[in-house]
Parts: sequence; structure tokens; C-alpha cells
Amino acid sequence: MTTANTARVLDIAVLAGDGIGPEVIDATVPLLEKLAHDAPYTFRFASHPAGARHYKATGIALPPETLAAARAADATLFGAMGWPEIRYPDGTEIAPQLDLRVELGLYAGVRPARPLPGMPQQLADPRAANIDLVVIRESTEGLFALRDKGTVTDDREARDTMVITRAGSERVHDFAFRLAERRKQRGHPGHVTCVDKANVFRSMAFFRKIFDERAQRFPAVQARHNYIDATALDMIRKPWDYDVLVTENMFGDILSDLTAGLVGGMGMAPSADIGDEHALFQPCHGSAPDIAGQGRANPTATILSAAMMLDWLAERTGVDALAQDALRLERAVDAAYASGRLKPFELGGRDGTGAIAAAIASNL
Repeated sequence: MTTANTARVLDIAVLAGDGIGPEVIDATVPLLEKLAHDAPYTFRFASHPAGARHYKATGIALPPETLAAARAADATLFGAMGWPEIRYPDGTEIAPQLDLRVELGLYAGVRPARPLPGMPQQLADPRAANIDLVVIRESTEGLFALRDKGTVTDDREARDTMVITRAGSERVHDFAFRLAERRKQRGHPGHVTCVDKANVFRSMAFFRKIFDERAQRFPAVQARHNYIDATALDMIRKPWDYDVLVTENMFGDILSDLTAGLVGGMGMAPSADIGDEHALFQPCHGSAPDIAGQGRANPTATILSAAMMLDWLAERTGVDALAQDALRLERAVDAAYASGRLKPFELGGRDGTGAIAAAIASNL
């Protein structure tokens, strides 16, 4: 029998960051500690500096020590980073999360979207209650590949380059197909839609070609295609028709925000950046400077991201209790909203960070 003294110790690097990042992290960590009480696993949380305010104070956005800690940890729990008025000399915002994706090989941006019980539907069609999809965003190349290497010539022309590689495409397509396989076992449709602009760009035609090649390895999963503009339209017309979508970096960035809007907004939207060896879990929203320090931030997305972390750790470690507790945490979130009494500020309610976290905790 496993005891507290023999529990699996999991090191979690915590990068709370800027704005509301520390607030939503502080609401989430106690829930994870509560789940770990008397469990066959335990967490060892360690906080590390990074972000826009750290850059302003030190000139470094992502300290080497923080990167090393994230590399050594079992997983990284991330709040939010960036501040509109704090920028690099070239005018771009501080975004250490993008550096972490490249440095740790976090090529699969996983962005699930499903409406929570009791929340108002964003679409009038009653089928909107059945939305349950996942956008897989390739997160290390595409239009972001040369994000700090774009050129401006004589103040008359600017150029950024899209990069699509075979290796990058194969691994993200395989990730999407494997996810669809697992979802099919749980009752989901089990199909993957490649979202691209293959009718215009050679890079996108290459991305689709590799998708079709990799699809042959997953005969139990249906492979589909759709252009990005048509997909954006379908997200308003019939989002319930989608299961897993895989797409290029920039398209995925935009599409995942759109799907978040279908289920209540960014405060409800969890995400993960996953690679072959490392993973980072964070809410889809940003640092929200306009509400920082007011207790109005919605921690739901961060809490659901933590549930994704538990599920990923279960797969990595073989500790089944982690997967069971991931489900417990998701169900606690659902139960907190199911009564209809819990309503975050951004949806016209008066429930802030503390109230939402307390309601979820009460259901664990």
C-alpha cells in the first residue's frame, strides 16, 4: 500500500508572470494540493521569475535559471506574461512563453473548447451545447518561426517568413491523430480536420500533403480538410461538427481564440503546450492589466489547465490516481457552474477569483 512517505514526488515549475497571472495561479495551486492530500503522489511547487515586469527590472524576460528549472521539472504551470507598455526595442511584446515553446520543443498547442454547465450559450442553436472540440496548434514554426528575425527595409517594406518543415508537420499531425484515437475510445467522433490555405500557399499545400501521408498510419481516424476561412465560418455555423483540428501556428492562434469565444471567453479556455519530453499548462488568456489586483480575474481556465496537467502527468508516470483526480477537478468545475448561481465578472456577474476558486474547492 502506498503511503505519504512513498508517494511519487512531482516537481512543478510555477511561472506566475504578470498581471492576473499570480492571482489565477494562487487560486489553482491550493486545489492541486487538496487533491494530493493522502494521494499516491505529491507536488513540490517552486516559483521562478519571468515576464514583462521582470524584463523591465532586469533587462531579461526569461532568466536562464528559470528555463533550466522548467526543463528539469516534471511539468510547468504558467500564469500569464506580458504588459502592453513594456516592449522590446523593436516594438514587440514580452512573451517568454514563446521562447519556452521553442527551447523545450513544445510543438503541440492543445486548446480544448467545451461549454460548461449553467453558462449562457453564445450561439442560439441548441446544438451549441454539444460543442466539444480540440484545436491543435503547431507551436514552434509556421509564421512564428522567425518572429524576432523579420526585416524592415528603408521604412517602406516589412517581411516575415513562414516556415513549414516535414519534421514539424509530421509530429504535430501524429499528435492530433493519436489524440483523436484516445477521444474516440471515450465516445467522441474520432476525426481530425487539417485546417490550412492549401489552395493559395505552397507551404500550406505541403502541410496538407504531409497530413494525408500521416493519416495512412491511423486508419481508425477519419481525416478531413478545410480551409482556414471556411473553418472560421463553420465555427459560427456548426462548431459541433468538429472533433480535433490541426493547423499552422498563426491560424491556430486565431482559431483557438474564436473557439474560446464560443464557450464563454478566454477565462473559460484552458490550454497546454506539449512536446515529446516537456509540457507547459496555462490559461489561454493574457495578463489583463486592466483588472490586475482587483480580485476580478476568472481562474477557471487556469484550473482546467491544471486538470490537463494532471492527465498528462498520469500518462507520463503511470500513476492512475492523477488521471482520476484530473476528472475530479473537471467535475468540480462543472458542478460549481451547473447551478447557474456562479457567474464571473466578464460574463456580467459579480463572482471574482476567490469566489470561483472556493466554489470549485467545495465540490472536490
